[in-house]
Amino acid sequence: MKKNIIFSTLAVGLLIAFLIGCSDDFLNTQPTSSLSDVVLANEKGVNALLIGAYAAIDGQTRGAAGASWAGCVTNWVWGEVASDNATKGSDLSDQSTINPIENYTADPSNGYIADKWYVNYDGIARANDVLKVMALSNPPLPDAFQTSIKAQALFIRAFIHFELKRVFNNIPYITEDVDPVTVVNTTDAWPLIEDDLKYAVANLPESQADVGRATKYAAKAVLARVYMFQKKWNEAKKELDDIISSGKYELMPNFDDNFLAAKRNNKESVFEIQYSVNDGASGSPNAGWGQSLNFPQDVDGMGTCCGFFQPTQNLVNAFIVDPVTGLPFLDADTLANFKNDMNVASNEFFAQDTVTPVDPRLDWTVGRRGVPYLDWGVMRGKDWIRDQANGGPYVYKKNMFMKKDKGTLSTTTGWATGVNSNSYRAIRYSHILLWRAEVAVESSPADLEYAAQLVNMIRQRAGNHVLMGRCRMFQMATTQDIIAPKIDWSVPAANYLVNPYPVPFTSPEQARKAIRHEIRLEFAMEGHRFFDLVRWGIAGKTLNMYITQDRNFRSLLGGVKPAVFENKNEYWPLPQTQLDLQPGVLTQNPGY
Repeated sequence: MKKNIIFSTLAVGLLIAFLIGCSDDFLNTQPTSSLSDVVLANEKGVNALLIGAYAAIDGQTRGAAGASWAGCVTNWVWGEVASDNATKGSDLSDQSTINPIENYTADPSNGYIADKWYVNYDGIARANDVLKVMALSNPPLPDAFQTSIKAQALFIRAFIHFELKRVFNNIPYITEDVDPVTVVNTTDAWPLIEDDLKYAVANLPESQADVGRATKYAAKAVLARVYMFQKKWNEAKKELDDIISSGKYELMPNFDDNFLAAKRNNKESVFEIQYSVNDGASGSPNAGWGQSLNFPQDVDGMGTCCGFFQPTQNLVNAFIVDPVTGLPFLDADTLANFKNDMNVASNEFFAQDTVTPVDPRLDWTVGRRGVPYLDWGVMRGKDWIRDQANGGPYVYKKNMFMKKDKGTLSTTTGWATGVNSNSYRAIRYSHILLWRAEVAVESSPADLEYAAQLVNMIRQRAGNHVLMGRCRMFQMATTQDIIAPKIDWSVPAANYLVNPYPVPFTSPEQARKAIRHEIRLEFAMEGHRFFDLVRWGIAGKTLNMYITQDRNFRSLLGGVKPAVFENKNEYWPLPQTQLDLQPGVLTQNPGY
């Protein structure tokens, strides 16, 4: 294992290995004892504690492996299943605790709500432990070292509090100098998140030797996003402009470069959560558990699990473009459904739509029947779906590993062998450009020309690389059909079309719709959609329309009435277990 990568590794194991191991390959040493704060109050101990804090960002925490399904930093449940982008998938009974989140009936007793809270506050505790232990050093540690460590710890603390703020809104902000059980959640956390990030911006370097550590620009990006959630457009503009003018980042040539394990930590990555497999830890717990259980059920030699997290028909429809202009339909809810194989068996005839023009990003984001699925072969429909009536006809794709990388970049231990090293690109340069386009529209006066130019940079890149491989077989009736389907690799898999918008946008209203749609297409299934809908103030309208459409398409939401989002469903309830532990301290969110 390379020493210059910050992996999400169990904190205690790191500390022991760091302090008592005599081998440079310290990350592979297993925990053998516990250590006191005084013993850790030195440069090696504090740095090891910091690595333990970084480990918490991915949502995997000590002693609660199951909580990583809810705590996963990708927010596949909170940012996507809770939105119009994804269904829970799998079958109705598996991980049934997600069902009330998907249909907006979750209450304070929901186990996923408790796990999300627990996992994130564990990470915050780790960041605070770094600061508390560092203060015990005698003599004091060098100023430059303390400043660097503090800036990273505050970045982690702010990053995780921001996670909690988006999910729960009214949260206690825990710092290193307070008793956590006494902190109320009625104090606005936004200024405290900002303060921690401002310190990080002022004191972090522009680059880090250790891949995965926070930089000045990662802190600026998170701070800009915090500002955008508060509609502080001018403040966000400054941070985003600094990142753009730095020249340190650029778009990768191809959209799909951002979802290949072999192209991790590339020039588009502003902040990336590091995953690791086959590193000596049984079951590869440092590889994005939660996110990595969402691939097709174990078919065609994949050995993967578990069929969760399926793209919706609503999302697929959003990729349809106008055949004349090559632009998306910004009111996609009015479109007829793109052709699908819902309720069609894999051995029954189904010819995929190769006429309707679609944005090329569709087939880098969604696995659908009749289209090559990375190098695993043609996705053959219902056979790849655990319960099509429940989750729909599509499968997750963005974080799936390549067949050629099985066993090297995917785990060889544990029960869920879909777990892999395809790190989570939490913030990409494409985020920066589209956020800056949004700021340009929302600022006064609006800069509709610059906004269009930025969006068109993203759209131009989207057309650089299309998925090749037109499937000529329309049913999989025999084993031979599955092994060697007829594919014309010289022809694109679908009718791909993507064109730029005329510059400038014609109005702020058009620009706003275009940018929001572009954000959806670019980052679909990456954990952002629900939070964006809330911050745009359109969650209720959008999701009620989606429910009305989707309940006619599949079974789970068939009996769900459109939700009432005003002053309730934008945020989730605080866990009842936590309210019981802190009576009179924490206040439940409105409506629960």
